[in-house]
Amino acid sequence: MKPGAVAFAIQVNKRSNPMAKYILLVNWTDQGIRNVKDSAKRLDAGRALAKEQGCVLESFFMTMGSFDNVAVVEAPDDETIAKYVLTLCSEGNLRTVTLKAFPEQSYRTIIADLA
Repeated sequence: MKPGAVAFAIQVNKRSNPMAKYILLVNWTDQGIRNVKDSAKRLDAGRALAKEQGCVLESFFMTMGSFDNVAVVEAPDDETIAKYVLTLCSEGNLRTVTLKAFPEQSYRTIIADLA
């Protein structure tokens, strides 16, 4: 198989088997807000940890309201995202609420299949 064909096969496999998306609603703990000036470094470390654990930190937002931050993370499965979030939170700077997100096409399929 030619090298380009291998890359194409990998690309097709990625499209046919997309990773699940998760939305993390994040609040800083007392420790996290006391050290808020270090939070950008922690975000960079969190992005590197995601990659190391097979996840992708797709988007990050600082927010106003009930949550301090919101992140969109892709992971291959629920176990991987659980490990990632537990590792992040074990440092004591964050508390999270994790939501599994279904893209619009999945939503439409689920709704169409209702009895």
